[in-house]
Amino acid sequence: MTPPIGTGSKSYLQIVKSTMLIGGSSVINVMFSIIRNKAMALLLGPEGIGVMALYSSIADISQTVAGLGINASGVRQIAAVNSKDTVQIAEVVAVLRRVSLLLGFVGTALLLLFSAPIAKFTFGTPQHTVGVMLLSLAVFFQVAAGGRAALIQGMRDISSLAWMSVLGGLFSVVVGVPIIYFFGEPGIAISLVAAAFASFVASWWFSRRIDIPRVPLTARRFLQETSALFKLGIVFMASGFLTMGSAYAIRLIVSSESGLHAAGLYQAAWSLGGLYAGFILQAMGTDFYPRLTAVSENNTECNRLVNEQTEVSILLAGPGLIATLTLAPAVMALFYSSAFQGAVEILRWICLGMMLRIVAWPIGFIILAKGAKAIFFWSEVAAAVVHVGLAWLCVPAFGAAGAGLAFFGLYVWHSVLMYCVARRFTNFRWSPANRKLITAYLPISALVFGAFQCLPLWQATSLGLFIAILVGLFSLRMLAGLLPQHMFPKAIRPLLESMRGA
Repeated sequence: MTPPIGTGSKSYLQIVKSTMLIGGSSVINVMFSIIRNKAMALLLGPEGIGVMALYSSIADISQTVAGLGINASGVRQIAAVNSKDTVQIAEVVAVLRRVSLLLGFVGTALLLLFSAPIAKFTFGTPQHTVGVMLLSLAVFFQVAAGGRAALIQGMRDISSLAWMSVLGGLFSVVVGVPIIYFFGEPGIAISLVAAAFASFVASWWFSRRIDIPRVPLTARRFLQETSALFKLGIVFMASGFLTMGSAYAIRLIVSSESGLHAAGLYQAAWSLGGLYAGFILQAMGTDFYPRLTAVSENNTECNRLVNEQTEVSILLAGPGLIATLTLAPAVMALFYSSAFQGAVEILRWICLGMMLRIVAWPIGFIILAKGAKAIFFWSEVAAAVVHVGLAWLCVPAFGAAGAGLAFFGLYVWHSVLMYCVARRFTNFRWSPANRKLITAYLPISALVFGAFQCLPLWQATSLGLFIAILVGLFSLRMLAGLLPQHMFPKAIRPLLESMRGA
C-alpha cells in the first residue's frame, strides 16, 4: 500500500507530522489532565465538577458571542493570502489585534451587566452572581488571545500552537489546583480566569515571535479588512454560539432533570471522550484547515486532501477510541475517582459518537474552506436543534446516559448530512481506502459497545482488548505503508518493514 513518491505521499507526511506535533503536546496534556482531574474530583466531587462545567459553558458562550467569529475568519483571511504578500498579512493582523481588544472590552462589560440574571437562570439561585462577574475577565482574555492565536494558526506555526497547549495544561495544574484547594468551590471562577490569562500571555508571546512588519493602515483599509473579517466571522460566531449553546442547554437539561451531580458525571465523560480524539480534531483545525483553504478553488485537490486527512485520522483514532470504550471504568477511576463510575455508560456512548465525528469533520472543512456561509450556518443550526432535541427526549428516559446517546445520534445524522452536502458541493466521494476503513472500524466499535450490553464484564473487556490490539496493529501496518521509514524510530523499523511486506 505504499503510495508513490509525489504529492500524495508528501501530503500524508504533512498530515502525520502536524498531527503528531499536536498529538505530542496532547500526550503531555493528558498527564496534566490526570493530575488536574484527579485533584478536582477529590476536592470538588461530581457536584463541584457540574458547577465548573456550567461556569465554563457561560464563559465559552460569552467569549464566542463577544469575539464575533473574527478568530476563525482571521485564520481563513491569513491562510488565503499568498505567504509572500507580507503587507496584506500585516494589515489583517493589525486589524485583528485592535478589533479583538475592543470586542474583549465589550464582552466583559456585557457579561458584568447581565451577570445576575445569567446566574439565576443557570443555577436557579443568584448565589453564583459573583462567580459569573469574575468570568467577565476570562471573556476579555479569551477574546484578546483569539486575535493573536489566529495569526499563529493562519501562518501554520504548528510548533507554537503545540507549546501554547502544553503551557496551558501546565498552568492549569500549578495554578488552578492550588486555587481550588484553598478556596474550594468559590475558587472555580478564579481558576477559569487564571487559565484565560495564561492563554492570553502565551498567545501574545508566541505571536510576537512571528516576523510581521508594521505597516501604515488607512481608515479605508481598516474598514475594508474589518468588514471582510465580520462577514464570515458573524457566521462563525453564530456557529460557535449554536455549538456552545447546545452544550450549555444539554448541561442544563441534565442538571434540571437529575441534579448537579449528574451534570458532573456528564462533564467527566465528555472530557474523557474527547481527550484522545481531541488532538486529531485540533490538528485538523490548526494545519489541515489552512492547507485546504489554500486550494479551495480546486475541487479535485480539496477532495484528495479530505480523503487523505480522513484516512490518517481514522487510523490514528480508531484504536484509542476502542481502547477507551473498553477500559472506560478504569479510565474514569484513573482520571477522576470511584465517585464517577456512574459516568462510564455516558463515556461509552460518547466514544461511539467520537468515532463518527472523526469521519465527519474533515468533510465539514470543505464548506469552511469554500466560504459557503449560508450552507455552513444552516447545517450548524440543524445540528444544534438535533443535539438538544435528542437530549431533551433521551435524558428523561435514560438519565444522564441519555446525553451521551444524544451525542451519538447527532453524529449519525450529521455524518450523513455532511457527506450529502459535500457530494453536491465538490462531487466528493470516499476513496476506496476510506470506504474499507469506515465499513470496518464503525461496525467493530459497535460490536465492542454491544458486548458490554450483552456479556459479563470480564468477557466483554477481554474481547474489547483483543480487538483494540488487532486494530492497533492493523493501523500501524497501514501507517507504515503510507510514510517513509525515516519517520519512525530505528528500533521499530524492522517490525514496520515486516508489516509492509506482510
